[in-house]
Amino acid sequence: MSRPDLNLLVTLDVLLAEGSVASAARRLRLSPSAMSRALARLRETTGDPLLVRAGRGLVPTPRAIELRERTRLLVHEAEAVLSPVEALDLERLHRTFTLRTSEGFVERFGPELIARVGAEAPGVRLCFVHKPDKDSTPLREGQVDLETGVVGKAEAPELRVQALFRDRFIGVVRVGHPLSQGEVTLVTYAAGRHVFVSRRRLDKGPVDEVLAAVGLTRAIVTVVGGFSTALALARASDLIATVPARHTAGLREGMHAFELPFALPAFTVSMLWHPRLDADPAHRWLRGLLRETCAPLR
Repeated sequence: MSRPDLNLLVTLDVLLAEGSVASAARRLRLSPSAMSRALARLRETTGDPLLVRAGRGLVPTPRAIELRERTRLLVHEAEAVLSPVEALDLERLHRTFTLRTSEGFVERFGPELIARVGAEAPGVRLCFVHKPDKDSTPLREGQVDLETGVVGKAEAPELRVQALFRDRFIGVVRVGHPLSQGEVTLVTYAAGRHVFVSRRRLDKGPVDEVLAAVGLTRAIVTVVGGFSTALALARASDLIATVPARHTAGLREGMHAFELPFALPAFTVSMLWHPRLDADPAHRWLRGLLRETCAPLR
């Protein structure tokens, strides 16, 4: 069975609204003969004359009267589907956005982001989920709307990426810790007891590679999954935490921070999203809020 020509819906809508082949032709910028042929196709398709002669004019058949309102609604819906999205009304927006990020990122930027979302779009809810790895599947499958982190080779190449801020690693200890007094050297840093952060449960990282290059090793006495946990342990013990400076600024208040006695490359924290959400006005608005929330750290 052949599929109907959906373009005929527009023609039918105008014919039933005008009740005249000539008027409908002018409205659609067609010749009267072209409109007559279109009417003939509509009659064949619907199996009804639709418009019949009554004196000098045309009158709709019962079938045409039945179709008039349905046709008008269908054409209206089709035009809405094929038209650009109207301006975003944040006060009437009701939506839940899922953000996949680290606990430290939520603790650092979550309060301000939630406050700004609530002020501009009270019907929007943010759902933060833990990011245990760099697998892009949640973004690809629509389980996650937005993600933050350091871009690596594991991310899907089609993802959209925008930098949020640059960061670097520093050392952090409790006030009164031996490393909080005087200069921190490679030897004194390596000689301390360390808490290591690894979401993949590794027991070594870039710091250990740098130390190994100069013949030193450090004692990692515990491994945790997030920077906030590492700072909490360092605050209550003699452990040394090595954490991102800007990322953890609000989490290490009241603690002593020091520059590492060796060079580690800085890194960029970015937000990532799937291309299907690129043009979505609400998603674009949320991305803008996140950029502005992180802007002071650029």
